[in-house]
Amino acid sequence: MGKRIFFICGSMNQTTQMVQISRHLSEYEHSFSPYYCHGFDEILRRLGLIEFTIAGNRMVERCRTYLQDHGLRIDFQGKKRPYDLVVTCSDVYIQKNIRDSRIVLVQEGIIDPESIMFHLVKRFRFLPHWMADTAMTGLSDGYRFFCVASAGYRDFFIQKGARPEKIVVTGIPNFDNCRRYCTNDFPYRHYVLACTSNLRELFRREDRPAFIRRAVEIAGNRQLIFKLHPNENIERANREIKAHAPEAMVLATASAEEMIANCDALITRFSSTAFVGVALGKDTYSDFDMDTLRRLMPLQNDSAALNIANVCRRVLEKGENGN
Repeated sequence: MGKRIFFICGSMNQTTQMVQISRHLSEYEHSFSPYYCHGFDEILRRLGLIEFTIAGNRMVERCRTYLQDHGLRIDFQGKKRPYDLVVTCSDVYIQKNIRDSRIVLVQEGIIDPESIMFHLVKRFRFLPHWMADTAMTGLSDGYRFFCVASAGYRDFFIQKGARPEKIVVTGIPNFDNCRRYCTNDFPYRHYVLACTSNLRELFRREDRPAFIRRAVEIAGNRQLIFKLHPNENIERANREIKAHAPEAMVLATASAEEMIANCDALITRFSSTAFVGVALGKDTYSDFDMDTLRRLMPLQNDSAALNIANVCRRVLEKGENGN
């Protein structure tokens, strides 16, 4: 039998990146899984208490539906082991049944800022990494290689404590050619786009009325469109926008990247969508420092999936391990 690769997916962004990588590894057998967990965390998932994470029931079902619709082999929780390689979208939680496997980690997008919880998790090693969200990305050291978006991000992760010899600058698939989003069927042009966040679903503070009012101020006489985060409470978000920006349009399911391509200005918070705005030269407002965003900007090489696939091939065929 040929060598087998197990892709662990997550959000739609993470899932579509995994699928793109797999297409450049056609000589191997592939299996995919929505994100999953074990033990007490699995009990929490079944009770619906971790819906704010990529292991939550809603996100798992969305991922499963996507994989099924694209005819991809699903091995939920990786029960059909062994696999010769695991490609995963996150290392803030490393599943028990892959800890002895060869792992390639792929950066999803922008990394959360360091919160108080980040410093607590770094100080008290018994705390799980996922409690600090994506701010702990790359710090598990449980992978052979970590494929990152840019040289700026390589420096960023090294400064956090990741091992330099394990980090490979490849670009990341959904952000390596933002110009592609300029060809689209979205019917509106020359508006101000506000992409909301799911901070409250992550139990983090957000002043949503202030965000809406700021968007209204920036938009002025221009049309204002809100693109809702897929993981937030849509009913609540609609109610808040109607109260503070009654003339604005609200969309929950359209492609944020295509909407950014057609807008004049982008307003966002801690979101990877800011990279699309910067890459396309949009007037971009973000909670991140703009100079920092430009330094971390993903490579626009239109070859990230192939580059990551080649890293996987090196591990599979040459036994390279990053040590």
